[in-house]
Amino acid sequence: MTTIQTVTLPDLGEGLTESDLVEWTVAVGDTVELNQVVAEVETAKALVQLPSPYAGVVAELLVEPGATVPVGTALMTIAVEAPADAAAPTSPAVEQAAAAEPAAPERTAVLVGYGPLVEGSSRPRRRSRSEDWTAAHAVADEVGLALAGGRIGPKVLPPVRKLAHDLGVDLNKMEGSGKDGMITREDVLRAVSGVDVSPAARRPDALSAAHRPGLARSVEAVPTPSGHESAREVRTPIAGVRKQTAAAMVASAFTAPHASTSLTVDATPTLELLEAFASDRALQGHRISILTLVAKAVTIALGRNPSLNARWDEAAGEIVQFGYVNLGIAAATPRGLLVPSIKDAGRLRLPELADAIGTVTESARAGTSTPADLAGGTITITNIGVFGVDTGTPILVPGQAAILAMGAIRRRPWEFQDELALRSVMTLSLSFDHRLVDGAEAARFLTDVGTILARPGSVLSMV
Repeated sequence: MTTIQTVTLPDLGEGLTESDLVEWTVAVGDTVELNQVVAEVETAKALVQLPSPYAGVVAELLVEPGATVPVGTALMTIAVEAPADAAAPTSPAVEQAAAAEPAAPERTAVLVGYGPLVEGSSRPRRRSRSEDWTAAHAVADEVGLALAGGRIGPKVLPPVRKLAHDLGVDLNKMEGSGKDGMITREDVLRAVSGVDVSPAARRPDALSAAHRPGLARSVEAVPTPSGHESAREVRTPIAGVRKQTAAAMVASAFTAPHASTSLTVDATPTLELLEAFASDRALQGHRISILTLVAKAVTIALGRNPSLNARWDEAAGEIVQFGYVNLGIAAATPRGLLVPSIKDAGRLRLPELADAIGTVTESARAGTSTPADLAGGTITITNIGVFGVDTGTPILVPGQAAILAMGAIRRRPWEFQDELALRSVMTLSLSFDHRLVDGAEAARFLTDVGTILARPGSVLSMV
C-alpha cells in the first residue's frame, strides 16, 4: 500500500522563522532514501541542506526555487510504500499483542550536523538552549489551547515568540497580520522599529541576488554612447541575507541608543612586531595579521572593561555580563555581510586566534557557515581598512554592547620621540550601547586597545 507523506520546512533553530528555497536536489519521480538531501535552503544565518524524513518516490514539489517560506510550510510530497506485511490480515489475538507492545521509535530525518540517534544508544542529542526555549513554549501554547478549548493569548509560532522575548516585545499587546491573526516575525520587528520590514521580499521569486542574479529585472533600458543598452533601473527582490541584515539593523538602531568614539594611534610598533613574527619559525603556518593583533588586544581590554562584553535583557530587566568572549568578525561575502563568531576567543593563544579568524571568515565567504557559527557573538570587530576607509560609525550587532571598526593604516607625519616623523597610523572607531556602557568606560576600553597597538610591551602590565 502506498501513502502520500508531506515534507514541511522544519524549525531550523536560532529563532529563525522562514527560509528561502535555493534549489531542489531531486525531481518528481526520483527515488529518495531516508535522510537523503532533497533541497538546499538559505536562512539569515547560513545555507542548510534539508534531508528527507521518508524513503520513497517524489510525488510533487510544492515550492518553486526562490520562494521565501515560513517554518511549517509544505515543501514536497513523497509516495511511501508500506512494508509488505503491513496489510497482511492478523488474528484478534495477534492484534491485541501488538497493541500491548510499545511502538518502535519512528525513524525521522534530522538536519545536517545533528545525526540521528545511533541504534542501541539511549542517549539522545542534547538540545541547545534555543531549542529548549522553543520546545517549552510550544508545549505551553498547545496545553493552553487545549485547556481553554480555543485560543488564549496571542497566536504565534514558538520561534517568533522567542524573537519577541529577545527584543522585549509584549505579544499580548499586538495584533497579528498573518493568517487567522497569526503574529509574524515582521509584526515583531515592526513593533520594535516602527518601520514596515515586510516588503515585496515575500513574493515567490524572492531570493538573494547572490544565488539568483537572474531575478534582478531591468526597468526602462536606455542606449549608451557606445550604442549598447544599459538599464536605467535594476530591481532585485529583497531576500536572504540582505533582508535579514536590514531587519536586524533596523531593530538594532531603534532599540539600542548608539554612541560612538574614535582614537587614532601610531601602529608602527605593531607592524614591526608583525615583521618579527613573520620570521619566527615557531609561528610558521599561522597567518598572523593586524586583525589578529587587534582581536587579541580587544580580548585583553575586555578583561579590564567588562561592561563592553554584556547584553541588555529587556524582558528580564537584567544586564547579562558574559564571563567569556565570543568574538564576532564581520565578513563581506557574496551573500552580504555575515558575522561569524570565534567562541571563547579570550582563551586562545595568538597562533590559535589567527587560525580561528581564517577559518570563520573563509567559511563565511564560501557559504558553509552553520547557524551556530553565526550566532552567540558578544562583541564584534569590522575591518573597514581593507577597503581603504579611514573611519566610520558601525552599527551594533543586535544583542551586543559594542563593535570596533579598524581603519586603514596610513603613512603620515606624526610626533615621535619629540620629533616629527613618518609613521604608520590607524584610526579605531567604537560604537557602543549607551544603556550598558558609559562614555568613560568606552574611552578606557578604546585607550587600552590603542595602547597595546602603540606599545605592544604594555600588555605585560595589563594581564
